[in-house]
Amino acid sequence: MKPMSKAIDALLELPSRDDETVDAQFVTALARGLEVLRAFEPKDGPLGNQEIAERCGLPKPTVSRITYTLTKLGYLEYLPRLSKYRIGLGVLALGHACIGSAALRRAARPHMQDLASYVDASVALGGRDRLSMVYLDVCRGRQTATFSLDAGARIPIYRSAMGFAYLWAIPDKARDFLLDAIGKRLGNEWRTVKRQLDAAFKSLDRDGFCVAEATYERAISGVGVPLSLQDGAEIYAVSCSAPAFQFSAEKLREEIGPRLVAVANGVKTDLEGHARHN
Repeated sequence: MKPMSKAIDALLELPSRDDETVDAQFVTALARGLEVLRAFEPKDGPLGNQEIAERCGLPKPTVSRITYTLTKLGYLEYLPRLSKYRIGLGVLALGHACIGSAALRRAARPHMQDLASYVDASVALGGRDRLSMVYLDVCRGRQTATFSLDAGARIPIYRSAMGFAYLWAIPDKARDFLLDAIGKRLGNEWRTVKRQLDAAFKSLDRDGFCVAEATYERAISGVGVPLSLQDGAEIYAVSCSAPAFQFSAEKLREEIGPRLVAVANGVKTDLEGHARHN
């Protein structure tokens, strides 16, 4: 493969190092970072730094710095078990339309729509980007279109049942890191949120779901359930939400919660069955 300066010059009209001063508006480092992201193709699994370097024509040490930076920003996700990277939700948040044919969404949608129609509520599938949960898909009942968010929407991870469920499901080290970051962001409000998280985690330990009553928007209540795939390598969450007047606390805990657990189990079973047959 051609060296970086030649390969990308040809593709993107990147100036060489000698010419960088000529076009002061062109940020070569940014272009290289974007080229690293372009190295990931739909047919790929996770890629290591060496594979990325070969595809981009960049020196491996340069790729290592770029992938480290992109991981810190949420555009790549590092998989310690494989010592490789995959595209992170930060990229999906920039262009959520690209997930339209994802296997997860295809598997989840029938289960989500069944529940949304049955309880006349909004059922969402989401994953984390920084300190937010990004909606990957949303199904609605007949009466929920006026309040529910769309795919691509972001909600604070610390103010939603979906976020609580996600935090509960991830490894301890990752959870501690995120909780520390949340605490720093919230300041004096952290004590209140920490009590809510503790209560949610106890509910998840006991029942497999958690309830958030008026935590994100005072008029909205919901239930969250984690969705752990590939032996915990991929963590998502599903939620069911509706106006607070529609769902009593009893209904959230006795009816919606167990049904949402069944949704997550059904999605996981379908995905595992599809993987066995491919």
